[in-house]
Amino acid sequence: MSDVNSPDFWQSIYENHDNGWDLGAPTPVFENLLSTGRFAPGKMIVLGAGHGHDARSFARAGFDMTAVDFAQQAVEAMRLRDEPDTPVEIVQTDIFALPESYDGKFDFLLEYTCFCAIDPLRHEEYADLVERLLKPEAHYIALAFPIEDRPGGPPYTVSPDELEALFTTRGFDIFERGVSPHTINPRRGREELLIFRKGK
Repeated sequence: MSDVNSPDFWQSIYENHDNGWDLGAPTPVFENLLSTGRFAPGKMIVLGAGHGHDARSFARAGFDMTAVDFAQQAVEAMRLRDEPDTPVEIVQTDIFALPESYDGKFDFLLEYTCFCAIDPLRHEEYADLVERLLKPEAHYIALAFPIEDRPGGPPYTVSPDELEALFTTRGFDIFERGVSPHTINPRRGREELLIFRKGK
């Protein structure tokens, strides 16, 4: 497996300011989703949370947030942005090393630029992780990016069809799928929103 499985790989990217995936603010697609009020606040986890913009945004909306990253710089940045009135549980660890105490704990799992960063050989392992973290009837909200064909990675190409297959074969229903008009211009046509609901 490649260096993307090492926190040192991602730490060096942050140190060299090569983290082009970071928008410097919450993701507009998720902000629009929040504005609709479609989902009542519950326990949510963000894997590969980076600087935690989305985690903090959902925390402000009343969600009980957990943000996970294994790069020290990312975790330190999240802690510097701590807001006492909207706390976020910040966990520094490899997402694949999350303890069993997290199993079945969450109502939502939010995905953006994590799946595209992991070794493609671990996609099945990632889907198993999502399944074990979520409660029955919980939601997996994934903004698939980048969906265009590209050589190598990271970011590795993300196939929405593959995502759908990974989760429907694990008993998830596809709740919504489509290209959102609320994406930022440089990513227009390069990402797709998928929302799944886990079975009972």
